Amino acid sequence: MVPDHGVLDPETDPLATLVLEPDDLRTLAQRVASSPEGGTRTHHAPWTGAPLASLPQSTPADVARAARRARAAQRRWAAVPARDRARLLLRVHDLLLSRQSDVLDLVQLENGKARAAAFEEVADVAILARHLGLRAPAYLADERRPGLVPGLTGVRVQHDPVGVVGVVAPWNYPLSLTLGDVLPALAAGDAVLLRPDPQTPLTALWAVELLEDAGMPAGLVQVVLGDGPTVGAAVVDHVDHLVFTGSTATGRVVAARAAERLVPTTLELGGKNALYVAGDVDVEVAAEGAVRACFGGTGQLCVSAERLYVHEAVADPFAAALARRTRALRVGTGLDYRSDVGSLTSAEQLARVVEHVEDALSGGARVLAGGVHRPDLGPYVYEPTVLEGVGEHARAFREETFGPVVALSRVASDDEAVAAVNDSGYGLHASVWSGSSRRGAALAARLRAGSVSVNEGYQASWGSVAAPQGGRGASGWGARHGREGLLALTAARTVAVQRGAHGLRLAGRRVLPPVGLGRVLSGPPERWTADVTAVLRAARRLRLR
Repeated sequence: MVPDHGVLDPETDPLATLVLEPDDLRTLAQRVASSPEGGTRTHHAPWTGAPLASLPQSTPADVARAARRARAAQRRWAAVPARDRARLLLRVHDLLLSRQSDVLDLVQLENGKARAAAFEEVADVAILARHLGLRAPAYLADERRPGLVPGLTGVRVQHDPVGVVGVVAPWNYPLSLTLGDVLPALAAGDAVLLRPDPQTPLTALWAVELLEDAGMPAGLVQVVLGDGPTVGAAVVDHVDHLVFTGSTATGRVVAARAAERLVPTTLELGGKNALYVAGDVDVEVAAEGAVRACFGGTGQLCVSAERLYVHEAVADPFAAALARRTRALRVGTGLDYRSDVGSLTSAEQLARVVEHVEDALSGGARVLAGGVHRPDLGPYVYEPTVLEGVGEHARAFREETFGPVVALSRVASDDEAVAAVNDSGYGLHASVWSGSSRRGAALAARLRAGSVSVNEGYQASWGSVAAPQGGRGASGWGARHGREGLLALTAARTVAVQRGAHGLRLAGRRVLPPVGLGRVLSGPPERWTADVTAVLRAARRLRLR
């Protein structure tokens, strides 16, 4: 979509003011459900602060019309067999990998992250598309369950599409957390009403274009653009299930609005994720892993680590190794792989990072690496930062920073580390590093988090898409990924068939009398209560389930 142009210079580089071909932009804009009343909005490139694109905006009336179109398309899509719906996802997989250069450009230009971090999004979606493309039909198939009367009560659980799924996607991983939630809905037989974040709409529109090119029926995914209080709230009012990724504060508002309509929700909210380094680690290996866990995606990653707890037995060499590796990270911007860490996405994110660091330093924290705003590299570029001695009352100690800042603390034992990790209202993700996999797994089982990676930062758990990924406490509820995430976008129906009610007939003649619950329950209550009690006791002795 744009050439591989290297570092953008706002003084001399035309990409600083024009990064999309006009025809490309018009094609993407046509996919927005909008009307003249909504006006337009211009969003800006984080690398330069220059205008990136102006797109039409939606009104609540546009959202309602888009929801009706999605619902009409969904009725046809639900009739398509699950195996055929799954084939769409496999085509998405192939097209995404072949067109990755275009979307890598878009993700970087809208979000500001380094190219390697942008590629994580491509790989993540490809893994999920492959998994669901191969496994979704089995996940969605009717399930046999034990019946009330063994041999006579046949029970099946069926999974219907819920209808229209609302996806309110964030700006920090605009491809992963758009297609990552859209694809399961399509596999389940649902339509999608998608509202991407105003900072990263182009990536979402590109994703819808990809779906269409892969063979998605027209109208099945509707895109609306606009702010959260107006357009985002209207999405909640017109869907049958809502998937929301964002802050805890906004998640509470979204959940309350959805509850008024009794609409189920999947919420991935904030986190203050912790990483524990036990006393038996290889310090260099653990430090390398911690750098990836803390600063991937410029620290603007829901599951990145912001708190480091290090056993005092290895604290000094680990801190030195971590600081050295952090200072060695290449910070910069450009449509290539020359930078390890890119830019923050907005002035708001930069202000939050600066405030958290300055607040921690005023309380006595020390800078081991970073702590510097780099406007020479870009308006929102901030060096990866390691702090030690962050006080309990510092904002960086309790609040989510959502930037390239991590606070290191020393602990005297595994028990102290577990208590410190769990001392948070959040419970999204955690990481444990130990020289013993068994010890690491045992520690992980004690942590209050929706997912824990042992001897890895976050990719091991997040990339294992057959397993659910969700939060606890203030980090939300529900989960994406796995069978659990897919079935959350369906409505279950239990069908119980009672056999024997009309007896057994051969050649039109009854050879066995009617049997079953009707016969049992038609007699005197004293008789059938005694009979049922005897059966219940026998079932307990026989361990029937």
